[in-house]
Amino acid sequence: MLCCKQPLEEINAENQTTLEGNSLQKAQYVFDRYNVSCFADDTGLEVEALHGAPGVYSARYAGEQHNAADNMRLLLENLKGVGNRKARFRTVITLITPSGQKEFEGILNGTIIDQQRGTEGFGYDPIFLPDGSTRTLAEMSLEEKNKLSHRARAVEKLVAHVKHKNLSNA
Repeated sequence: MLCCKQPLEEINAENQTTLEGNSLQKAQYVFDRYNVSCFADDTGLEVEALHGAPGVYSARYAGEQHNAADNMRLLLENLKGVGNRKARFRTVITLITPSGQKEFEGILNGTIIDQQRGTEGFGYDPIFLPDGSTRTLAEMSLEEKNKLSHRARAVEKLVAHVKHKNLSNA
């Protein structure tokens, strides 16, 4: 865990207009201040019929209060009568080292269903049905979810890169 005098909100600022921008901003903040290799991520739910929304604004889709129930309610309202309910969770991780920066992306494709199902997980999990599954993310155990997670896919790419580049000591 990183300890510093800056408020967590300043370090965790997410004021860019893309997942890539937020991920880079957070990693750059730490790299610039502490001159250590680091990585940061950002994740969003992208709905095809809504032209990628809520996307980078997923956590605050219904307002700055970051309320998951309100976010799901607004999303379902915006999808009423819409036939195309294809969506994806997308994570972008930015790694910054003294030799440069690299991005890693993880995607989980699925569909937004009409009603919440399940009690596990958080955010949009109760209304997100992964492709090939009959259960929402909120109906899966943490272990099951982690096997197909967009975050896990991005982290796998990061780990493979670090191993390949032997950056574990960088």
